[in-house]
Amino acid sequence: MTEKPAAPQGQSRITRFLHVVEWLGNALPHPVTLFALFACGVVVLSGILGYFELSVADPRPEGASGRAANGMIEVVSLMNAEGLRMIVLNLVRNFVEFAPLGTVLVALLGVGVAERSGWLTAVIRGMVINAPPSLVTVIIVLAGVLSNTASEMGYVVLVPLAAVVFYSLGRHPLAGLAAAFAGVSGGYSANLLIGTVDPLLSGITTEAARLIDPDYEVDVSANWYFMIASTFLITAVGSFISLKVVEPSLGVYEGSPQGMDDEDAHRMDPLTANEKRGLWQSLWATVLFAVVIALLVVPEGAILRNQETGAVAGSPFLKGIVAIIFVYFLMVGIVYGRVVGTIRNDRDVIDAMAHAMSTLGLYIALVFFAAQFVKFFAWTNLGSITAVAGATFLENIGLTGPLLFFLFILVCAFINLMLGSASAQWAVTAPIFVPMLMLLGYSPEVIQAAYRIGDSSTNIITPMMSYFGLIMAFVTRYQPRAGVGTLIAMMLPYSVAFLVLWSIFFFVWTFVAGLPVGPASPTFYTTG
Repeated sequence: MTEKPAAPQGQSRITRFLHVVEWLGNALPHPVTLFALFACGVVVLSGILGYFELSVADPRPEGASGRAANGMIEVVSLMNAEGLRMIVLNLVRNFVEFAPLGTVLVALLGVGVAERSGWLTAVIRGMVINAPPSLVTVIIVLAGVLSNTASEMGYVVLVPLAAVVFYSLGRHPLAGLAAAFAGVSGGYSANLLIGTVDPLLSGITTEAARLIDPDYEVDVSANWYFMIASTFLITAVGSFISLKVVEPSLGVYEGSPQGMDDEDAHRMDPLTANEKRGLWQSLWATVLFAVVIALLVVPEGAILRNQETGAVAGSPFLKGIVAIIFVYFLMVGIVYGRVVGTIRNDRDVIDAMAHAMSTLGLYIALVFFAAQFVKFFAWTNLGSITAVAGATFLENIGLTGPLLFFLFILVCAFINLMLGSASAQWAVTAPIFVPMLMLLGYSPEVIQAAYRIGDSSTNIITPMMSYFGLIMAFVTRYQPRAGVGTLIAMMLPYSVAFLVLWSIFFFVWTFVAGLPVGPASPTFYTTG
């Protein structure tokens, strides 16, 4: 019997390191428990620091909204009678007024109809199955990025489908799986359309920015321009890594997939005539929808423009884009579903919405405790004090220029290894980093865009990512003895390439070319 060759020493070290990361991540409590502990910790810490009367000088100019009369930011203790009354009276309000909650729920009502009707699945299958063999890798990565509008579909449909497509072409199925996984999860924040993650992040960023500026609001479209450009960057980089690094390293596949006949055979079926007709009808509906929106936004004095300034900036179109997302996906879902027979009446539409809401139980539980943590952090002034202290430290060491963002992205990427949820991680880090970098003169919109790079780049190598276990199940179908280290080693080249090249692209886009990251998104913030 031939002995299996030992793994290369370099890969061994990487695997050991990432196993340590996995162990550290597993040692953390559940994210819901984590936020409950954070909220309790803020209460206790406020009592201790309030006892010692900790305070810092308020950097905001005199007369600014929220500035204390004495010019100092002082810790407000919640460990007293007044603090207890505040917590009890506002517990429910903190939850229902948490900015990301309503926007995510509304967006998912529409996306849920598009998903249950089969429209999203048909779009993904149509893109991948009909791709020319020479461009199949590029199409798979691009389809992965675009699937982030409703990310679950990318993980559940595209990743296993890509493996089957590669296998049918005589290529290594894990190369297809890796390309799809890189697009879906590594390019999580890139897209041509605004997805459900945009209102989630912008809501958290708004809450954090208001620690410095109580009236600040971050639009859902705050990073739209940069994310559109990032779609093509991630597609190019992901395709190159797949073709030149990952696929050659995997070699020729000589195994036999487990369960291919009974579970995956249908995945390679071309779109039926009915499905194609449904997609064409939804395309015409999309064109009509785009024309209507253009008429409501483009002409001077249009209904959805800013009625005070006449500009698109600050307009109902940008502020209410979640409503537009809801209507669009609801429309294409109904149009497609009526053609193929998955949506027959209003009850089917309602059932689709109810199903989408039923998947959010964990998210809602997480949001309840995250909302308390964010509000407690704001009430106690711990966020503002931390931001002022951090900004002062960075100024003292001379690290205030745009190069600071490379360090910030690295920190976000590292935290993501142990706290894989985008919302959970940003809810923890935004109240610290957003005010801190605002005090150094950078806008919340730019800070959020930088965070998304760090968060996305390491999604594909952290076992803490919620779909990592599902991807592992797909991997073992083609390589039964594969372990966590196998998947991490395969995805590591993507992660490193995304982190380095995307960070450089962000720096050039924002600070060299001076381009905005989104519609009406400033690059710099001034406290005056």
